[in-house]
Amino acid sequence: MPDLLATMTAAARETGAFLRDRRPPAPGRTLETLRDTFRSVDEPAVALLRERLRVAAPAAVWAGELDTELPEKGEAWVVDAIDGAVQYLRGLPHWCVSLALVRDREPVAAVLHSAMPGETYTAVAGGGAHRDGVPVVPADGGELAAAVVVTAQPPFPAGRPEAVAAAGRGLSAVLPAVAAVRHLGPVSWQIADVAAGRLDAFWEYGRDDANLLAGALIAREAGALVTDLAGRPWRAGAESILVAPEALHGELLALLA
Repeated sequence: MPDLLATMTAAARETGAFLRDRRPPAPGRTLETLRDTFRSVDEPAVALLRERLRVAAPAAVWAGELDTELPEKGEAWVVDAIDGAVQYLRGLPHWCVSLALVRDREPVAAVLHSAMPGETYTAVAGGGAHRDGVPVVPADGGELAAAVVVTAQPPFPAGRPEAVAAAGRGLSAVLPAVAAVRHLGPVSWQIADVAAGRLDAFWEYGRDDANLLAGALIAREAGALVTDLAGRPWRAGAESILVAPEALHGELLALLA
């Protein structure tokens, strides 16, 4: 795994630098111009990642970013070249390159690189989680009333009315119980920051495999609990997720379930 992780890390950093240096002017305020501007940077970034990652796992298929379909057996790359694309296109720093190698529908290696602060999270199954080479662990203990928690929604939530309704109920339940609820951009990076103790918990309703697989592996390897909102271990295809240290997980699950 060291060679695999090194290749993934180099590819993520190279792609992050490419995107940082090629950031386009802010798009116009129509959905069409937003999509066109996004494609103008995302497509070459994905092509760069395909070229760099092909040597690391030649037999791995390339799973789509939206409506991600994973094979039951074998390896697949789940890649989001610009996790946090909306922020990226508006000139905000909250975006990252997200890479996960999945084997038999389980993530086995993950790299997240945020080009603006120059930070990189990495994890391999059974090998722990790190930020810039230093092991990370979730926050230890603390009261829920003092917690800073984060949430997000899956892409294009207008087409997922059940997830939208659940998100409203969940926010209403959690907001009075914690110090603050925030949405800090890329889903994968928010989960990794929970894994590293910068934030206290993350939850989301709706299937969002492409954005969750890398962060879920990092969180598990750091020692956080990663479940769906029924309390079952989170797996690709789940319709919800909760990531939190053991000390807070049960209380949040009771509020959200």
